[in-house]
Amino acid sequence: MTARCLRLGLAVLAGLSLLLTGCSAGTATPTATAAPSRTAAPSAPAPSAVPTASRSSGLPTVEAAELPPEARRTLALIRAGGPFPYAKDGSVFSNFERILPPRKRGYYHEYTVRTPGERDRGARRIVTGGEGERYYTDDHYESFREVVGDETG
Repeated sequence: MTARCLRLGLAVLAGLSLLLTGCSAGTATPTATAAPSRTAAPSAPAPSAVPTASRSSGLPTVEAAELPPEARRTLALIRAGGPFPYAKDGSVFSNFERILPPRKRGYYHEYTVRTPGERDRGARRIVTGGEGERYYTDDHYESFREVVGDETG
């Protein structure tokens, strides 16, 4: 009688499992889709203000000549190989935020962009990639723009 109770219990569990998961024999379960948003879309910025996406990273781009002067100075220091004003300049950037394209550890390096009026390193950085790509963040890695062109304009 114990084996019979075990089989009955397993049959009940299997039936409950099918009932709870919504499965039925011979039909596929439809994939859930997100409901459309009911909020109005924000108005699009003027075409000249829309940043273009980089071909290599898919991130918005910024012309080097349009960066703040402190960022252009940091780019010049990077190109010259230093000397850098902060001990952490040139250290490995680990891309924990996963905004930049995924690469092996050690591929990216970060450099401080001075922020006038800040006593510490501030939020602005240039991150370089192993193949010469450059990224700028002014919000401490919350967002990035790929730097295109050279800093001389």
